[in-house]
Amino acid sequence: MAFIDCHFFSETLGVTASMYVILPQPTTRQIGMTAQRVKSKHPTLFLLHGLSDDHTIWLRRTSIERFASQHGLAVVMPAVNRSFYTDMVHGYKYWSFISEEVPALARSFFPLSEEREDNFVTGNSMGGYGALKLALTYPERFAAAASLSGVTDVAQFVGQRSQEFQHVFGDLEQVEGSRHDVFRLAEDLSRHNGPRPLLYQCCGTEDFLYEANVRFRDHCHSLNLELTYEEEPGSHDWAYWDCKIQSVLNWLPVR
Repeated sequence: MAFIDCHFFSETLGVTASMYVILPQPTTRQIGMTAQRVKSKHPTLFLLHGLSDDHTIWLRRTSIERFASQHGLAVVMPAVNRSFYTDMVHGYKYWSFISEEVPALARSFFPLSEEREDNFVTGNSMGGYGALKLALTYPERFAAAASLSGVTDVAQFVGQRSQEFQHVFGDLEQVEGSRHDVFRLAEDLSRHNGPRPLLYQCCGTEDFLYEANVRFRDHCHSLNLELTYEEEPGSHDWAYWDCKIQSVLNWLPVR
């Protein structure tokens, strides 16, 4: 695998932004890496970080480079600060950044496939929310999305931390049922006549977000959405996510 520490100017944010990118490389001599045939354009996983982290965290806390090499996946890891992947009411337009600018720029810099069947998104905690929000909003762009211990009930979560997240969402009483609410977005997807992304969700039973994840699982099942759900003992930590990202990669429908 090749690793790129990519810094670029964001027209959307008006500042220099950052992302880590790892790209498949066929190899017979690199220890711990699996040789994969390099396609003209790589299938791509957009891998999103949580609230207290940045674009570096997946490489620092997991073996994502080694795991991805077994599947021939490129991995794009952008930084969005504490934005909840949202065009902030008072701040930067991180939803436009992550949903439009990052994919377009990454594909202009690197040989990444634009085909829906080759594009996937996942993340942990806030990043799990971002992954669901992206795939449910744009089902025509992503073949699959996975949430690891995701913030599924964003209205409840931000309501408990109201002062900070008023800058992100504005009136927090309006978040539930809005375009920011993945429960509402799941309902929208259930009425969508076009392609629907496969969904994967996991959460540790000791996680403080466990009950909200169970509610979202039940909501998706009630809508007959194709959701794979897994739970086992685990907390909101990297020991759990380092294990479960391997399950996600094995689950992804990589062609």
